[in-house]
Order: sequence, then C-alpha cells, then structure tokens
Amino acid sequence: MPAYHSNLMVPETRLVGNMALLPLKTQFKGPARGDGIDSDIIDEAIYYFKANVFFKNYEIKNEADRTLIYVTLYISECIKRLQKCSSKSQGEKEMYTLGITNFPIPGEPGFPLNAMYIKPANKQEEETMRAYLQQIRQETGLRLCDRVFDPQTDKPSKWWVCFVKRQFMNKSLSAPGQ
Repeated sequence: MPAYHSNLMVPETRLVGNMALLPLKTQFKGPARGDGIDSDIIDEAIYYFKANVFFKNYEIKNEADRTLIYVTLYISECIKRLQKCSSKSQGEKEMYTLGITNFPIPGEPGFPLNAMYIKPANKQEEETMRAYLQQIRQETGLRLCDRVFDPQTDKPSKWWVCFVKRQFMNKSLSAPGQ
C-alpha cells in the first residue's frame, strides 16, 4: 500500500526553501492565511496520520509533501506529550508551550530532516519559515487536542495514544532521549 501524499499543491503556491507555504485555517498570526478554505495541510496531516505513521520510507512527490512530513512528525511529538496529560485543558496548555518553544528549522543543527529540506536562502526567508512553522505548530496542537481527548472522560483516547511509539520515517523532531 502506498503512503498518502498531499493534494494541496497548486502551481501558484509560494515556496520557502523547498517547502510549500500552504494556506491555513488558523487564528494564530503568521504568514499563512487561508480565509475561506475548506481543508488545509493540518487537516490532511491529521486525517492521514494513522496510515502514514507506519511508513519508514516516504517518496516526496511535491513541495507540499515536505510540509506534510513536518506536520506528521510534529503530530507524533504532540501525542507523546498529550499521553501524559490528565485533561484537555492541561493538554491545551502543553500544546501551547510546545508550539512556542524554540525549535530548529531546515539548515540548522538539530533539524532531523536536513537531507530532504533546503535551508532558507536569506534572513527574510528564514524568518518567514520560522513564523510559518510556528503557526503550523500552534494550530496543529490546538486541533489535535480536540481529536485526541475523549469528550466524555476528558482523557486522551487510547486510539491516538497507541501511536506514541511509532516513528514516521524513523525520524523524530525531538532530540534523542526526550
């Protein structure tokens, strides 16, 4: 069975490095605005997460796939944190903290996918990429809390937490041992 790829790449999509800067349905400030769109890369990543997380190899077909890979790896990090949370409100606080913490971007030491991503060409592109990834991180964390926490018990769903030990492409956004 092949992995799921992004369907959101269109010819006029702006690139930052070799990663697509796709529109987002978000309330967080940043370079991506998606007013009036039905679904975005975060919806797609959450929808395909449970299937894609099993793949050790992933063929990149377009720049939107690079964004999908990043969001999928970030979802894995989020689930690791959410499994330890006892309520949805605690999970939302944890996701907010994780979303705004300092993180490496392509081209920096510590970024696990430097072989697949091009570093930003200049300082402005670097700032745009960092802002876009932070916007993705914040919105993904918020949406994931709605999906992961069971509304009746206010506990993380076992159907999401069971993916904690899975590593998409044998990679992780966090440093070893975290």
